[in-house]
Amino acid sequence: MLQNADHYPTRTDDKRETFDRHEPVIHCEGEEREYGPLGVSQLDQFERDGFLWLEGFFPQERIEPFFEELDAMARDPEIRDRDEVIMDADKTEIRSVFAMHELSEAFDRMTRDPRLLGMAQQILGGDVYIHQSRINSKAGFSGGGFNWHSDFETWHSEDGMPKMRAISASIMLTDNNAFNGPLMLIPGSHNRFVPCVGKTPDNNWLQSLKSQEIGVPDQESIAELANKRGIEAPTGRAGSLLLFDSNTLHASNANLSPWPRANLFFVYNSVENRLADPFSGTNPRPEYLGARQRNVALTPNH
Repeated sequence: MLQNADHYPTRTDDKRETFDRHEPVIHCEGEEREYGPLGVSQLDQFERDGFLWLEGFFPQERIEPFFEELDAMARDPEIRDRDEVIMDADKTEIRSVFAMHELSEAFDRMTRDPRLLGMAQQILGGDVYIHQSRINSKAGFSGGGFNWHSDFETWHSEDGMPKMRAISASIMLTDNNAFNGPLMLIPGSHNRFVPCVGKTPDNNWLQSLKSQEIGVPDQESIAELANKRGIEAPTGRAGSLLLFDSNTLHASNANLSPWPRANLFFVYNSVENRLADPFSGTNPRPEYLGARQRNVALTPNH
């Protein structure tokens, strides 16, 4: 595969300055921007902040079966032993399950929900496919957190995603409150790329999915962005939806509450932004972390 030019150099030996993104945030134009599933004000907010929170987007009765399926997976020894399932540090609770749309027909249908898919197509300006899907789960009292990071920085370095033309759609499978480790985001951080220090080790994903150390922005850069725009942590009931840009800096704290927190993520990538060779020079990550084969444009359910 021919390698694209690297417009976002990162994972270097020395710290580099942050710089502006090269791509637009909203790719649709004209009538699509004015009459798509997202209104003009919603698109403007996403463009400004790098994320959009839609409270109660799905009814809770539609979401409950998905959490029940996750709970069944957690009790199935065969599922727990799959490569797609990442256990927490003490190997007692599930931290993440990847390729959910391939493990479950219900999750696969959800990726093609007409409203959800329509929003992704509107923001990204055309046909899309699922680059990655996952559930991040935090058990009560013990669920671990996630360090500050830009998803795009990892997908660019370790998967070969050329441009910032992907978004995440995160569906709350449980209530997200101030105490169970909700996602924190820095508004406006999607407009700046923060290069990270440190070469990517071979098979880095084996460690980074449990605790990310490579590809974490330096604290000075995070503080600078947060001091300018603050930090937001959208909270709400199960069924709520969070759309966020691939380069929006985000993190989450550990869950010290008694209430579990589980969020489903579908990563939609433009078909015009399919993966090249990893820009870190390492071997590509497994298919369930970054789709190379299953990258045909999605069509909506009817």
